[in-house]
Amino acid sequence: MLLLGVGLPLLVFEQLAVVVWQDKGGFPWDEPILRAIHETSTPQLDTFAVIFTKLGVFWGVFPAAILISLVLLYLRRWRSLTYLLITLIGNIFINRTAKEFLHRMRPNLWDSLAPELDYGFPSGHSMSSMGLVAALVILTWGTRWCWLVVLSGGLFAVTIGWTRLYLGVHFPSDVLAGWMVSLAWAIGIALVIRPHLVKPSLVSEEALTISEQKAAEMEEVEAS
Repeated sequence: MLLLGVGLPLLVFEQLAVVVWQDKGGFPWDEPILRAIHETSTPQLDTFAVIFTKLGVFWGVFPAAILISLVLLYLRRWRSLTYLLITLIGNIFINRTAKEFLHRMRPNLWDSLAPELDYGFPSGHSMSSMGLVAALVILTWGTRWCWLVVLSGGLFAVTIGWTRLYLGVHFPSDVLAGWMVSLAWAIGIALVIRPHLVKPSLVSEEALTISEQKAAEMEEVEAS
């Protein structure tokens, strides 16, 4: 788990970051992928991308994070709440630090419908969306909700990444780096904090203990 969940994503991010640090121009496959995506543009996709990309931070991830935090607070899931907050806040810190350190300029291949002014590596929208999805997968691990979160959350994160490319505000390597470092961070923190929403085994053990106690009490009453 440590090697695959943390080591592999970190290795990919490290390789991307080193190249960006050494050559701000990026990778030979960045521009061809962007141009290929741009060739698929239509007025309908323009509208969809401009609206949906906003869900990657302020319109989607942040409200969802607040709502989930309130639910965890109400349920007194302190460990899970701590994990979620550290994961998402840490994502923001990592993203801002990497951008200021690496100073990678954004693409300038066409006039974007939603231009951005700060640095581009790694993609903040990709990090925030993947961070939330990864955290929810970990929090629901072992429950009936896990696969629903994996499928719907994975589609959400990939679509957010696509909007960043479609709008021409990120290189593909920006998006990939955002996904990788966010996954590594979410899984790494989970290995330390070990959060959970539901542990069926613990619930079953507790129910069994209560049943045994009630049975013992009934036997004592009958004996008396």
